[in-house]
Amino acid sequence: MVNTELYYARVWIPDPEEVWKSAELTKDYKQGDTVLHLQLEDGSVRSVGVNIDISSDDINYGDLQHKLDPNTKTLPHLRNPDILVGENDLTALSYLHEPAVLHNLKVRFIDSKLIYTYCGIVLVAINPYETLPIYGTDIINAYSGQNMGDMDPHIFAVAEEAYKQMARDERNQSIIVSGESGAGKTVSAKYAMRYFATVSGSASEANVEEKVLASNPIMEAIGNAKTTRNDNSSRFGKYIEIGFDKRFHIIGANMRTYLLEKSRVVFQADEERNYHIFYQLCASSRLPEFKALKLGTANDFHYTKQGRNPVIDGVNDAKEMCTTRSAFSLLGITELYQMGLFQVLAAILHLGNVEVKDRDSDSSIIPPNNNHLMVFCDLMGVAYQDMSHWLCHRKLKTATETYIKPVPRLQAVNARDALAKHIYAKLFTWIVEHINQALHSTSKQHSFIGVLDIYGFETFEINSFEQFCINYANEKLQQQFNMHVFKLEQEEYMKEQIPWTLIDFYDNQPCINLIEAKMGILDLLDEECRMPKGSDDSWAQKLYNTHLKTCGLFEKPRMSNRAFIIQHFADKVEYQCEGFLEKNKDTVNEEQIHVLKASKFDLLVELFQDEEKVTSPTGAGPPTGGRTRLSVKPDKGKSVQASKEHKKTVGLQFRNSLQLLMETLNATTPHYVRCIKPNDYKFAFTFDPKRAVQQLRACGVLETIRISAAGFPSRWTYQEFFSRYRVLMKQKDVQSDKKMTCKNVLEKLVQDPDKYQFGKTKIFFRAGQVAYLEKLRADKLRAACIRIQKTIRCWLARKKYLRVKRAAITIQTHVRGHQARCLATFLRRTRAAIVIQKYQRMYVQRTRYQRMQAAALAVQCILRAYVARQQYKALLREHKAIIIQKMVRGWLARQWYQRSLEAVVYLQCCVRRMRARRELKKLKIEARSVEHYKKLNIGMENKIMQLQRRIDEQNKENRTLSERLSSTESTHAAESERTRRELTRLRGAEDEARNSANRVASLQEELERLKVELQSTQKEKKAIEDWAQTYQDEMEQMISELKEQNHLLKNEKNDLNRLIQEQGQQWTEKMQRALKEETSQLESDLNEERSRYQNLLTEHLRLEEKYDDLKEEMTLTMNVPKPGHRRTDSAHSSNESEYTYESEEGSRGMEDVTKGALDMALVLKLQKRVSELEQEKQGLQNELDRREEQFQRARARDDEQHKKARSAELEYESLKRQELESENKKLRHDLSEMRQSLMGSVGASSAAPGSPAYKVLLDQLNASTEELEVRKEEVLILRSQLVSQKEAMQHKETMTDSLHYVEDVQKLTDAKEISQAYMGLKDTNRSPRFLRKPLAVNELENRLRAPLPDMHKINEDGELWLVYEGLKETNRLLELQLQSQRRSHEAEMEALRGELQTVKEENHRQQQLLAQNLQLPPEARIEASLQHEITRLTNENLDLLEQLEKQDKTVRKLKKQLKVFAKKISDLEGGQIENVSPGQMADEPMHPVNIPRREKDFQGMLEYKKEDELKLVKNLILELKPRGVAVNLIPGLPAYILFMCLRHADYLNDDQKVRSLLTSVINSIKKILKKRGDDFETVSFWLANTCRFLHCLKQYSGDEQFMKYNTPKQNDHCLSNFDLAEYRQVLSDLAIQIYQQLIKCMENILQPMIVSGMLEHETIQGVSGVKPTGLRKRTSSIADEGTYTLDSILRQLSSFHATMCQHGTDPELIKQVVKQQFYIIGAVTLNNLLLRKDMCSWSKGMQIRYNVSQLEEWLRDKNLMVCGAKETLEPLIQAAQLLQVKKKTDEDAEAICSMCNTLTTAQIVKVLNLYTPVNAFEERVSVTFIRTIQNRLRDRKESPQLLLDTKTIYPVTFPFSPSSLALETIQIPSSLSLGFLTRV
Repeated sequence: MVNTELYYARVWIPDPEEVWKSAELTKDYKQGDTVLHLQLEDGSVRSVGVNIDISSDDINYGDLQHKLDPNTKTLPHLRNPDILVGENDLTALSYLHEPAVLHNLKVRFIDSKLIYTYCGIVLVAINPYETLPIYGTDIINAYSGQNMGDMDPHIFAVAEEAYKQMARDERNQSIIVSGESGAGKTVSAKYAMRYFATVSGSASEANVEEKVLASNPIMEAIGNAKTTRNDNSSRFGKYIEIGFDKRFHIIGANMRTYLLEKSRVVFQADEERNYHIFYQLCASSRLPEFKALKLGTANDFHYTKQGRNPVIDGVNDAKEMCTTRSAFSLLGITELYQMGLFQVLAAILHLGNVEVKDRDSDSSIIPPNNNHLMVFCDLMGVAYQDMSHWLCHRKLKTATETYIKPVPRLQAVNARDALAKHIYAKLFTWIVEHINQALHSTSKQHSFIGVLDIYGFETFEINSFEQFCINYANEKLQQQFNMHVFKLEQEEYMKEQIPWTLIDFYDNQPCINLIEAKMGILDLLDEECRMPKGSDDSWAQKLYNTHLKTCGLFEKPRMSNRAFIIQHFADKVEYQCEGFLEKNKDTVNEEQIHVLKASKFDLLVELFQDEEKVTSPTGAGPPTGGRTRLSVKPDKGKSVQASKEHKKTVGLQFRNSLQLLMETLNATTPHYVRCIKPNDYKFAFTFDPKRAVQQLRACGVLETIRISAAGFPSRWTYQEFFSRYRVLMKQKDVQSDKKMTCKNVLEKLVQDPDKYQFGKTKIFFRAGQVAYLEKLRADKLRAACIRIQKTIRCWLARKKYLRVKRAAITIQTHVRGHQARCLATFLRRTRAAIVIQKYQRMYVQRTRYQRMQAAALAVQCILRAYVARQQYKALLREHKAIIIQKMVRGWLARQWYQRSLEAVVYLQCCVRRMRARRELKKLKIEARSVEHYKKLNIGMENKIMQLQRRIDEQNKENRTLSERLSSTESTHAAESERTRRELTRLRGAEDEARNSANRVASLQEELERLKVELQSTQKEKKAIEDWAQTYQDEMEQMISELKEQNHLLKNEKNDLNRLIQEQGQQWTEKMQRALKEETSQLESDLNEERSRYQNLLTEHLRLEEKYDDLKEEMTLTMNVPKPGHRRTDSAHSSNESEYTYESEEGSRGMEDVTKGALDMALVLKLQKRVSELEQEKQGLQNELDRREEQFQRARARDDEQHKKARSAELEYESLKRQELESENKKLRHDLSEMRQSLMGSVGASSAAPGSPAYKVLLDQLNASTEELEVRKEEVLILRSQLVSQKEAMQHKETMTDSLHYVEDVQKLTDAKEISQAYMGLKDTNRSPRFLRKPLAVNELENRLRAPLPDMHKINEDGELWLVYEGLKETNRLLELQLQSQRRSHEAEMEALRGELQTVKEENHRQQQLLAQNLQLPPEARIEASLQHEITRLTNENLDLLEQLEKQDKTVRKLKKQLKVFAKKISDLEGGQIENVSPGQMADEPMHPVNIPRREKDFQGMLEYKKEDELKLVKNLILELKPRGVAVNLIPGLPAYILFMCLRHADYLNDDQKVRSLLTSVINSIKKILKKRGDDFETVSFWLANTCRFLHCLKQYSGDEQFMKYNTPKQNDHCLSNFDLAEYRQVLSDLAIQIYQQLIKCMENILQPMIVSGMLEHETIQGVSGVKPTGLRKRTSSIADEGTYTLDSILRQLSSFHATMCQHGTDPELIKQVVKQQFYIIGAVTLNNLLLRKDMCSWSKGMQIRYNVSQLEEWLRDKNLMVCGAKETLEPLIQAAQLLQVKKKTDEDAEAICSMCNTLTTAQIVKVLNLYTPVNAFEERVSVTFIRTIQNRLRDRKESPQLLLDTKTIYPVTFPFSPSSLALETIQIPSSLSLGFLTRV
């Protein structure tokens, strides 16, 4: 560019590798400088010489300097600001030049993964070499109906623009897709066709759009091949015209092809393949139907193995063959013709393997019986000899004679290959013609859209005739493109009244003249072909002689005489003349053609016949009617003979076809798609700048940029300019007229008036001016930011200073306080030290005195102790001597006793050992069994009880022994007393013996005898005491061992109980989790089934409507008036709007009359489809019933399994109890044996007196027995509790709580209640002698709550049950009283809260209305106040009506009471009259009696006559105005009236009347919805009434599940004769259809508002400015008049809600509608956000979050927060948060992954890729960060779908909502004109 200064310091410099590199000036450039000092982006500093053209050859990155051209002083290209990089439209760039275009495409392709970019009117598409999820049906729906500039660039946007312009301008359109091989032309054209097929649909049932799409795989199979640049390269050009009717539905298509590369059939270069169809055939050769073709692998044939790489990675040729055959079948080509085509193709392969050998130098021969030639002849149905002869010979004709001449081997091979190419070309043409026949429509075509998929500019090392024709076609297309671009620029300037001058653009007409003009290259080529001895060399000389000196675009190579150079618009191309003549002639041996025409193979003969004689493979003749198709080849007149068809050259044919194409394109509105190949290695998202620049230059994109940059490329509307650059204006500059404001400001900002122009609606800028304005804006914002930062930093610094000052003062305060406290501490310590010293000295003196005193006392003590010890030792020695004597004597006695005892113990041990061994043997046997091990583990608790019982029994036995010992001791004491008395007597006798000497001897003997007896008695007593002591020790040891064992068993029992509880809890949790999962799965399945069912209903309704439309259309067709009388449109519309059943009857009669003339095929087809849908519906209903039944069965099965488990547990507990009882019996038996053995061992000594061992033993036995009784009582208590709980549980049905058998026990949480029950049971069941200390309450609670065994057999007397039941009953009564009081209190509080909330809402509503009215203009304020007043009066009217109804009820009730009282009075008066005599009666005067009129008691029914049914339906449904009914009458009044009529028909038991009424009602509702289905008020009204009618049918059906909500009077009004369950299902289906119609109607109203209100409109003004836009203008985000805002959406939602509330729609249904509304708003907003790069910014995220908060506030105001609507906005909320969060570090990535849990990975990555800074202060998201997000979200299992389905409708349910309105109180207003109805 030519400049004298640089606005920016960033420039583009040429680079040999990257084409252009970005650099920054390190030194300011001044005029006159010859050197630019630059620093590249990589940081290196280089001196770059500035030259004229800044070409890469003249730049050196060393320290060399280049002189500046003094004439031009050309400077490098300037860089655009970063904020403009990555724009959707290249024309939005301020600096339009090659490096800016290349950089913008690279940033979008590499960083943002965006493959589409606009360049003015051109869509640039870069091949990603990767499958992207941006072509689904959801994307198509998102682009459908959108303006081209409103969405991100896409092939669908171009297709939508073409479709819209066709419909709007009624002008044919063309989409021109060009690019070199491998750039993606075919795929782009395919997607454009798919878009048309999806959006427009087919006008008939023939599925034409599927046929159009089915032609693609066929054409790819026969026309595409693998090349070094592309795996699926189109080797021909094609132009497909897609035809549309008047309603713009696809009705057909037509295809033209250009320049098929026939040479590929016989030759392929390395790493290339032949056409796909050949490899598909070889891959399918093993199929049975292909056995006759005698095929093998691709490596077996010469024509398919030359490329040496017959396989394409990722492509299955066999599967592709199936696709091709399916496409053939869909297009109507029969199996017979398909096999014929494959037969011809196989014959071509075999022909290529025919080997020709030399006979001599001038002749050749085919060896006899050549297998491949034989197969070829068999497949083609020709003679082997003829074909082998003419392959090696040719016929020469002269004027008089004909010669047959042999040809050399090389010519024979060439003839063979020419024949193969000719056959394939004929086959290709035949297939194209029959595809066109299959796609042709019999109806008239109104318009068409053409899709041109043609090769781009090509240049190779060796360029031949094919490249010449391709580049010739591109020259013609480029000329058309340049003219169209220039025309658009000129129209834009004229429209805006901008002065313009002619723009100098490249005109390639001289190059076209060089090729196609008279004596041009093609003319000379045809002339040379007509020469008998023409050659390539002679043709080259003619070219040199003719054009070398006369045309500057024609050149001759220096080193060659057989080539020429043409300067095309894209580049210079050198063509080699060799082969031009041969390819232009395209000759084939006519004798070979004659042999083929004589074939017995019908298809082969058909291929070589004239076009008129070709028959259709589907059996149909040539099409008639419709438009004349443009043929692929020039039209051959009837006079042209078939033999001359080979004499027309290929060049002439191509020129004529190209001329027809250009005429077609010039007659249409073109749309351009330029496909770019990013690299030559097919790497995904890899950008090669060199290759990209070559293609951009060749395809005309840079020429478009140059034309745009030559004028005013940047264009802004005044509003956009004002919004973006208002920051550059001062307050005084802003005027009311924004146009004048923009003019004044722009004149101040840009001094040069030539840099801009003011149009009518836009401002036009020269290149670079927008960048300059953006610099000014950024500088202004930066200055404002600096000022804000300065102020904030000052404020922060002052805050910091004040904070430091306060801290310093605080520190000083604390330091001074610390010093004062230290001084006080010092003084206290000094005083304390003096006191301590005083007490210390006193302590020392006292200690010294005490020590001296202690020493004196110690001396005295020692002396006295010594004396005492001496005395003690003397006494001790005497005492020890006595003790020794005693011990010796005792030892001798004990020795005798010990020997006796050891003998007894030894005998006992032997006996016990024998028994123990027997017992041990039994225990070992039991221990070996698994069952015993299980019993030991299971019955630990019971064994503990057994051991306790054993201890009790032993205690009893001990108590018995103690008693016996005590009796023995008493006996022994009496004997001792007797002995003492005898001793006294003897002493007396001794005294007497003194006197009597003769009796001394006898008395002494008696005394000795008594002494001996006494000693023996004492010895026996001692032995008994020793034995008792030993026994007591053994018993204590045994008891301690039993206690230890008991403790161990208790621990094991606790462990087992804990394990059982844990297992039970785990099992319960597992069951609950499984049940929850199964329930959720069943619910999801139910929702899916419901959704499928409702979708089928929708499809059924659509087919019904289509059927009705077709029937009406047929009726209108049959009722076309005669030419003499024609009805006007007004009469037609008026008659059509007035619907009556009489007209319906007339139409039915007319249908019966004309039934024979109707085409019943379509009707029968629709009826069949309806019946299929009905069957499918019934099947779905059955499936739903089956699922519900399966759920019930599963539930019952779980109950049964639980019961079985419980019964098994009870049986197990019973077995344990029996085992314990047997063990108890055994222990009792052992105890009795021990008692007997004890009694036997004691023997006679048991009666000995003074035996304490028996007493001790008996005491222990008594204690054990008492403990045993206490345990028994506790067991009885617990068993009774379990029995009661089990009996109570038998009346409960529960599944989820696995511990339900302790539920009532656990209710006894009050410790007092438990203790009272326990004490009461003890008082009842225990005797006083067993009273002991009761168990602790906590222990009892734990035992009650522990899992207990079955206790059926415990509470035998039943007293325990009665006590417990009494306690429970008392507690229940108290709880019921408390709950009733609590409920009444809560009800009162709730009523008060409701009244308070109502008052608050009314106050808030009034304030909102007042605020809204104040914001409105005066006229709107008056209208709003009137509307509010009307609404208020309506609500008051409804309230008054309700009060009036209540008063009417009260009046009627009082009247009834008055009648009763009057009757009683009359009865009393009658009785008095009877008692009066006749004379008295005659004397009294007769008074007139006032007889009251009896009030009729209505039954809530309406009677009507059969003939009034049509009038009822007409007045109540067809002609009813919803608005009047909703405002003035009871909600749902039509439904109540219809039901009351239905009740009367049911009361009469008239089934025909019931059926007729219901059918008429349903049909009438369908008709009114069909007629006014786009009116939301009508649809909402009939949805509410249909649901109310359905609820009435349920409420009064007589079913118990519905009757429990009724009053007794309402139950009396139930239907008595008919079960209308089937009609309820029909009405439910009708309600579903109405609901879906309501959603569609609502969606149609909301759809235009959503994007504008939620995304484009700036609710918070000034947050974001409008970025510069390109040629494709977006919808303005400034709220102009007519632009929808968020307030528009909220007002519309409020209108929907108010309408549904007025109509009395069920609240639950309103919630579902609101949820669907919010889903649509969220889905549409998010989808547009994902498809619009300009909306993905930080400021837009804030706008979206504010808008969502306003929607949530609306939900809060309407009390709809719990309806699930907020959750539907969660994806949109998360997308808005994603736009605002930080996006740099790994922590940010982790936060994003955890935050965006409702967004899919594709959506998150898409938002991050689309994120675009609006201001220079924002940063783009790095590619590394996006890859980090992708890696973190890799493990997510989710749908790959990018967009949300906006057509999704949540399954609707109609919860039963009974009405409290009494039918007998309903009054019919006269405004409904239902006077013929009579209340019954």
